[in-house]
Amino acid sequence: MMTLSRRALMQTAAVAGAATMLTRPARAAEYTFKIASDIPASHPCNVRAQEAADRILKETNGRVEIKLFPNNQLGSGPDMLSQLRSGALEMFIYSTQLVAPLVPATALPGIGFAFKDTDAALGALDGDLGAYLRKQMEKVGLIAMPRIWTSGYRQVTTSTKPIVTPDDLNGLKIRVPASPMWVSLFKGFGAAPTAINFAELYTALQTNLVSGQENPLVVLETNRLYEVQKFCSMTNHMWDGYWVLANRRVFSSLPADLQAIVTKHFDAAALDQRADMASQSASLREQLTAKGLTFNDIDIAPFRKKLQEAGYFAEWKQKFGDEAWSVLEKYTGPLS
Repeated sequence: MMTLSRRALMQTAAVAGAATMLTRPARAAEYTFKIASDIPASHPCNVRAQEAADRILKETNGRVEIKLFPNNQLGSGPDMLSQLRSGALEMFIYSTQLVAPLVPATALPGIGFAFKDTDAALGALDGDLGAYLRKQMEKVGLIAMPRIWTSGYRQVTTSTKPIVTPDDLNGLKIRVPASPMWVSLFKGFGAAPTAINFAELYTALQTNLVSGQENPLVVLETNRLYEVQKFCSMTNHMWDGYWVLANRRVFSSLPADLQAIVTKHFDAAALDQRADMASQSASLREQLTAKGLTFNDIDIAPFRKKLQEAGYFAEWKQKFGDEAWSVLEKYTGPLS
């Protein structure tokens, strides 16, 4: 029988100990959050959110783990917003306009023709307008990360003629979401806005139930709307973004240093996502032109003037209130 020396025994034990350390499962995170969205997994929001989660896990030495659930995996948008408020869902990426049923002021950035471009909109949301809206969301138990992520501008497409002046919208049968803000915007131009479920939009355009629609360029591409539309006018009539939201009670349970790490990485991811969307918008215009869409740019001044004359801005100023409206106009100039 072979006899092992004391030194050999110690070496064998050391090797065994090292093997145990390598196979032992990693220590469970102290804080495990779910973050969900209602947009496809490949969307820049989800790509950058996953990167933020990976960096948070690393910098907190595994103390904070954030698991991503894109594409309505945890329910519909309104369902997930309800889960967020209850704490069943810890974090949620959601459109400013879709938070509005819960916090009406969050619809402010979507006022028609308010901002001249994306940089102006982001400047407002990174500034006092964003601070004001985040404060309103805190009142209903939500924390929004300081930097908003961009969805971009909506553009008008038609099958009949390009939209160059406000008068070109007069009488146009155009599909809009079932939202008072969209309806009143296009009524202000004398158009005939029609609320149609998005799932039925392609058929409605194909059969000429409506002659036009409005959506970001990415929607035209992914849903092949260029097959049933001829013209795309870069109206930039309504801007939208995504808030990265957290349940206030849950987020506050994190120690202050971990809150700072989570905020830092989601805000850094927001800047990356904004760059992604800017690049995507430029390339999409080229792609859609190659697929037969004819593009044109517009001057927003006559469109703003037309809406002022129609009472659109006055109507929404009354609905949002003087305080909210004054914060908006700090960045847009006088609207009403």
